[in-house]
Amino acid sequence: MKRLFLTALTCIIALSAVAQDKKKDWAQFGRYEKANTQVTTRPDAVFMGNSITDGWASQDPEFFKQNNFVGRGIGGQTSSEMLVRFRRDVIDHNPKCVVILAGTNDIAQNNGYIKPENTLGNIISMCELAKANGIKVVLCSITPTSVFRWRREVNPVPLIAELNKMIEAYAKENGIYFLNYHPALTDEKGGIPEKWSNDTCHPNLECYRTIMEPMVCEAIDKVLKTPKKKLHKPMPVK
Repeated sequence: MKRLFLTALTCIIALSAVAQDKKKDWAQFGRYEKANTQVTTRPDAVFMGNSITDGWASQDPEFFKQNNFVGRGIGGQTSSEMLVRFRRDVIDHNPKCVVILAGTNDIAQNNGYIKPENTLGNIISMCELAKANGIKVVLCSITPTSVFRWRREVNPVPLIAELNKMIEAYAKENGIYFLNYHPALTDEKGGIPEKWSNDTCHPNLECYRTIMEPMVCEAIDKVLKTPKKKLHKPMPVK
């Protein structure tokens, strides 16, 4: 009986510690706190997002450096967490443009179920904050996936399609550039093809360089009205 009590008490303490740790920095302000102090030049664009953006900046840092871009993606984050840190990680840098890619982890229910209209509301709030601070917006479609390996009970294909329609409609109604990655990245199963992803969800370096970089460069050039000066590095021929 005593052993059972001690085991239960240990579990309660462990769960409490996890909860307290998350309470300390729920939106992960600390992830880029030091890096934010090192941004001394006004960025042409800040990329706000989840693991898709996080992986992009870590796999191809030279792309960000040579174009005066700043990556502020955090793996696993929902639109709610991005909205909370939007001021620190985007507005405080006074970028010319923000590239917003959000929604994947809302659909995956990383923080529990959230209605599509509430995800859209978070995205709208980020766009409105950007506009209020003189920052141009490139609003991206949610990139495809046919399965969440960490949340297999969710069928993401129709949910992504539904939310992308909502995001696109909002962008068109409000004169915001909508960058639709989805058609260029989707295979017959509704995910990213195996040659560009090992889990149908997260792009690899070839995908970033071959598909996403030229698309986002074109979008930013159009939004900032610059004559095709953004650079991307194609994959070397093997």
